[in-house]
Amino acid sequence: MKKISYILAALAMTGMLSACSGNQSAAESSATISTETVTKPSAAESTVAAFTEAATDSTNPPTHDAISIPIPSTADTASIIPEDVTVRIGSLKGPTSMGLVWLMEQSEKGEAVNLYEFTMVTAADELLAKMVSGELDVALIPANVASVLYNKTQGKIAVIAINTLGVLDIVAADDSIQSIADLKGKTVYMTGKGTTPDYVFRYLLSGNNMSEADLTLEFKSEPTEVAALLKEQPDAIGLLPQPFVTAACAQNESLKIVLDLTEEWEKIQSDSKSRLVTGVTIVRRPFLEENPNAVAVFLTEHQASAAFTHSNPDAAAEQIASLGIIEKAPIAKKALPYCNITCLTGEEMKTALSGYLQVLYEQDPASVGGKLPEDDFYFQK
Repeated sequence: MKKISYILAALAMTGMLSACSGNQSAAESSATISTETVTKPSAAESTVAAFTEAATDSTNPPTHDAISIPIPSTADTASIIPEDVTVRIGSLKGPTSMGLVWLMEQSEKGEAVNLYEFTMVTAADELLAKMVSGELDVALIPANVASVLYNKTQGKIAVIAINTLGVLDIVAADDSIQSIADLKGKTVYMTGKGTTPDYVFRYLLSGNNMSEADLTLEFKSEPTEVAALLKEQPDAIGLLPQPFVTAACAQNESLKIVLDLTEEWEKIQSDSKSRLVTGVTIVRRPFLEENPNAVAVFLTEHQASAAFTHSNPDAAAEQIASLGIIEKAPIAKKALPYCNITCLTGEEMKTALSGYLQVLYEQDPASVGGKLPEDDFYFQK
């Protein structure tokens, strides 16, 4: 118990646990939400209510390329004999759980290949405590938190998939802003000074031969403050996560997404194929070593579940609502395009995630646990 308390305390000192908290309202969660838009599955993990405000047809989905996830066939699991073990999975009540709804339903009907036990929570520290204590086998958590946990547990966890990509956008009414360079001389309002959104944006500035000296960064304590400011000042520019982007655009029809930071990241990282990562799926190493077949089957079913949310948004929305992840199916359907749900594994996962963590490490080593994880952090099936 002392070891668990020590690890959780260490994580809290890095600012990760409070940032992951899902039991706050949009008005209460302040900078911690925007921090987690890059480091956790989505800001929506702790602000499902914000989607209610955002449920309007006036806002278009993000403009970057759609995520393509091949749907595995039954042949992919037919040759794998699963162990007689229940895989205990933890996720946050939000986009990471939304990507699992098909699998949850299959499990409830007894039609999944593996046996599963799902736990949805509103605070990420609950997941971390259960992973450290061995009460969970698999968890879906913020990408850099996984690196911190790996370092704090001396490699007792491994990443098996990326489950969500970036959800940060520049929002403005100014159509002339078409590149990072167009922000020169302007003021950008955002939250999360000294956290991953801050690091990501500074990295994008440097990748465009700019620095903080070329513009003014004004930090607010809460994303809702930035959204309110955008509503009151038509010429303001904000850096916000989803779902606050959607909410802000719904409140002011002149606002729009002028820059998708996932796209901007990919412009700079086009050669390395690094991605702007939000959430990852981790497994306890002892469980992985003892039950390799169960993990292999889960990865296939994880991929199929993520693909289902893209190819069947109406059915997925109904499932999301029935599970209480988002109150109403129409709101859930509206939310899905903004969640960037995916399931990247193997070498593609390693390339995307290692490049992302490298950027964070160069900005602040503490953001990834003081050092970059070793190769065994990245599970290669």
